[in-house]
Amino acid sequence: MWKSLSFCGSSKANLGDIVIGLASEGVHSNGFSLVRKIVAEGHNPETGQPGWQWSDCPPMLGGASLGDCLLTPTQIYVKPVLSALSAGLQIHSMAHITGGGLPENLPRSIQRDQSIQLFLDQWPIPPIFAWLAMAGQVEPAAMYDTFNMGIGFTLLVEPSQVESALQHFSQQQLSAYVVGEVVPGSQTVTGLPLTPSRSS
Repeated sequence: MWKSLSFCGSSKANLGDIVIGLASEGVHSNGFSLVRKIVAEGHNPETGQPGWQWSDCPPMLGGASLGDCLLTPTQIYVKPVLSALSAGLQIHSMAHITGGGLPENLPRSIQRDQSIQLFLDQWPIPPIFAWLAMAGQVEPAAMYDTFNMGIGFTLLVEPSQVESALQHFSQQQLSAYVVGEVVPGSQTVTGLPLTPSRSS
């Protein structure tokens, strides 16, 4: 298992590798300066006044409170990923999606002449992110630049390993999705909502 881990890294990423995304449990511990600002000052259509209480239960959260959703413990990926390696899954590279979201963290898993094309419609985005965007009036590009948007960890595998990977993580009670592909490029992420810097 540890030998398999030692051969995993950005230098092993290949064109055509598929990006498997492991689901997050929410915002994890990232973007909390913005989260606190939105809770304190964000648009509240229910009261017509700025600001929310941590005990509030916005309808889009399905009855859950802001405190419950925003303070959900961070998902830990070590055991399911090590289990995948132990089971023989050939993982070429990995990325933990922390501060800076997918745009900042995914490039660390690929080589300089590669990019990752994301498939944004291939995984469900937890409702808490829709609430943050609404209450904070945060543009889509800024959401992806700040939060994990439902993907907390990514793995690069060759296409022949995709079904095995998805089945393994399903057995580990961890949702996994095909979220992108390694393509020729310059160590960037494409397919994201555009910002002025990404549209040039």
